Amino acid sequence: MTIDPSKTSTSITPFAMIDKHSALPQEQEILFTMHSVFRIVEITPTPSNSRLWEVQLTITDESDPQLSTLTNRIKEEVQGPTGWHRMGKLMLKVGHFDQAEQLYDELLKGASDDRERVHIYHQLACARIDRGEYREATEFLENSLKVHEQILSPNDPELTTMYNNIGQVYSSMGEYSKALEYYEKSLKIREISVSEKALPEKHPNLAITHSNKGDVHRLIGDYEKALAFHQKALNIQENVKCNPLECATTYMNLGETYREMTDYTTALTYYQKGLKIREEKLAKTHPDLAVIYHNMLKLYFSTEKYSMPMKYIQQAVEIGQEKLPTTHPHLVEYRETYEKI
Repeated sequence: MTIDPSKTSTSITPFAMIDKHSALPQEQEILFTMHSVFRIVEITPTPSNSRLWEVQLTITDESDPQLSTLTNRIKEEVQGPTGWHRMGKLMLKVGHFDQAEQLYDELLKGASDDRERVHIYHQLACARIDRGEYREATEFLENSLKVHEQILSPNDPELTTMYNNIGQVYSSMGEYSKALEYYEKSLKIREISVSEKALPEKHPNLAITHSNKGDVHRLIGDYEKALAFHQKALNIQENVKCNPLECATTYMNLGETYREMTDYTTALTYYQKGLKIREEKLAKTHPDLAVIYHNMLKLYFSTEKYSMPMKYIQQAVEIGQEKLPTTHPHLVEYRETYEKI
C-alpha cells in the first residue's frame, strides 16, 4: 500500500497508525476514515501460495480527475430535498429495492406537502421499474400524476417529465398506443413552452421525448417514423449542451432501428457511439451497459459473426445477475439468449 504524503497533507481522508494500540502490534494496522478511496495499481499471486493474491493500492486525493468525475456523477444521480431522500435514491442505485421502499413508505407517512408526496410516489415507482414490475409502477406514477395535476396548471412544464415517465413504463409493458398518448401530452406542453419562449427551440428535454416516440414507432415496425423522431432528437442533442447519456440512448435507439431494418453497418456505427459514452460515464456493472451488450450480441448474430457474441452475452448476464432481481424481464431475456448460444 502506497500513501503519498503530498496527497494526504491536503486530504480530507485522514488515517492513523494504530499498531501501538492494537492487541497484535505485529500486524501494523492502519485506520482509515470510511470514505477513503484507493486506486488498484496491480494484483499479483503471492510466490508462496498461489491461492493468495497481493493487491497493491495507492491512496487518491481530491484532485484525482477520475474520482472527481465519478463523485460529481453520483451527486447528480442521488439529488434530493433531504438526506433521507438522497439515501433512498442511493439505495435504488445500488439495487437495495426493499430497503428503499421501506424508507419511502416511512417518508410518505410524514410527507408535509403535495410536492413531497409527488416525489415519493415517483421514487416508489422507480423501485418497481427497476424490478421490472411495470404494472405496479404505473399505479404509483398515476397517483403522482393526480397530485401533480391538482397543484399545477394544465400546461406546466413539470408535467412533461411525469408524462414521459408514464409513457416509458407503458412502452416497456408493450402498451404502445398508451405510451404514444403520454408522449404526445409531454410533447404538446413542451411545444407550448417553446412557443411562449419559456423553453428554447432546441431544449434537451424535447430530444428525450422525440427519441422515446421514435423507439415506440420502432417497436410497432414503423421504421420511417422511428428514424424521423430519432434524427429530431439527435439534431438537438448534438447541437446543445445535454447529458451525454441521453445522447447515448438515442444512439442506441438508432442502432436498434437500423438493425431491425437489416442495415447492419449503420447499426454498428450507432451502437459503438452509444457504447463508448456509456463505458466512459457508467460503472462497469451498470444495467444500461448490459442492455447495449445484449443489443450488440443480436447484431453480430444477424451478421453471422459468431465469435463476438459470447463476450457480450457473458457481460450482459453477469451484470444482470449482480444488479437486477432474478425475475426482471431483462435478466430473463439475457439468460434465454445465453441458453440459445
